[in-house]
Amino acid sequence: MASASVSTWLIPISKNETQLRVGRLTKAHGLKGAIKLELFTDDPGRRFVPGAVFTLQVPTTSPWHGKTLELAELRWYNGHAVGFFVGVPDRDAAESLAKAILWIDHDLTETTDEEDAWFDHQLVGLAVMRDGVRIGTMTQIDHLPAQDLLHVSTITGEVLVPFVKAIVPSVDVAGGFLTITPPPGLFEELPAADDAEPGDAESEAAESEAATSEAATSEAATSEAATADDTVPDASAGVPSAPAVTEAPAAS
Repeated sequence: MASASVSTWLIPISKNETQLRVGRLTKAHGLKGAIKLELFTDDPGRRFVPGAVFTLQVPTTSPWHGKTLELAELRWYNGHAVGFFVGVPDRDAAESLAKAILWIDHDLTETTDEEDAWFDHQLVGLAVMRDGVRIGTMTQIDHLPAQDLLHVSTITGEVLVPFVKAIVPSVDVAGGFLTITPPPGLFEELPAADDAEPGDAESEAAESEAATSEAATSEAATSEAATADDTVPDASAGVPSAPAVTEAPAAS
C-alpha cells in the first residue's frame, strides 16, 4: 500500500485478484530458523498472521523456486520483525531464503480508509498532470528505504518522481489523475551554467579579435623600436658619433 509515500509489481491472478508484495526476507536470525523481515505493508498485524501463506519470488536456481511459505509466528526484536516459518527448522534453511520477496493474494476491490494512502494498483495507469496539462502516465512504483519513486512515462522517456507531498500534492483516483509540481530540471534539461546566451558568442569573438589586434600592434611597435636601436652607430666601431646636445638655458 502506498502513502504519499506507496509492491511495485502486481501479478494478475483473476479479474479482481492480484499478488501484492508485502515483505522481503533479509537474513537468518539465531539458530532455530528465524528470519529477519523488511516489511512493505502498513498493516503487518493483518498480513503476517500465523497460517498466512506467501508466494516466493526467488531465483530459478533456488531450491525454493515455485514453492510457497507458511508463517508460523511473527515476533519483534529491538524493533525488527522476525518470522518463523513452517518447514524452516534451522539457520541453514533460513539462510537459503535470504533476499526472497514475499507476495500474498490481494483483492483489487479492497480499499483503505487511511488518508493519503493507496494500493499500488490504484495508482498505476493514472494520468500525470502539470499545470492542468497531461505530461505522462504513471506506470510503476518503486518502494525504497528513503521514499517511494513513481515511474512516469512521457513522450521523451521515463522520469522518476519522488512520491512526496511537495512534488505530488494531490492524487485523484476517482478522477484518474495525479498532479505534480516538479522542481526545475526534473522533466526538462536545464542549461549548463556556462552556456552562452545568443549574443554572447559574437561579443566574445569581437573581444577576442580586439585583443588579438591590440597584441599585434604592440608587437609591431616593439619590433620597430628594436630596429631603430640597432641602427644607432656604435662608437666602439670607429664611427664618430654625433656631439651630445645639452638643453640651452631659456633666454632672459
